Amino acid sequence: MTGYLASFEPAMRQALAEAAAAGADVPVGAVVLAPSGDVVGRGRNQREADGDPTAHAELIAIRAAGRAIGSWRLTGCTLVVTLEPCTMCAGALLAGRLSRLVYGAHDPRAGAAGSVWDVLHDARLGEPVEVVSGVLADECADLLRKFFEERR
Repeated sequence: MTGYLASFEPAMRQALAEAAAAGADVPVGAVVLAPSGDVVGRGRNQREADGDPTAHAELIAIRAAGRAIGSWRLTGCTLVVTLEPCTMCAGALLAGRLSRLVYGAHDPRAGAAGSVWDVLHDARLGEPVEVVSGVLADECADLLRKFFEERR
């Protein structure tokens, strides 16, 4: 990986570390980068741990970023996540006005950043979000694949 995609590799490695710490939850991890590049929010799936259907890694990281920045407006921020967001999480990206999404593995079942739906580029929903896909995609997909193989 070179150039622009490679610039997101360190943040994706942090998101992978979050995913690996998800315990009994599906291993998805996320970090939010401020415009400066500093991590201002972290999250991992916690639906099982919290008994909360909305406890997706993206939402947890976005909430943490809002608290760290002191505003719900996260303009200029980047969400880095190991799996393509679902429609709920894509909606949260738009609601929080994040400027960029970077994700690893595609989600052909529920992906809302281009795989099944393209929520982040629907002009009816607001400013489009820059989408960068495929950063450490194999590592992100392997983590998920191993998780589900162990449960079968």
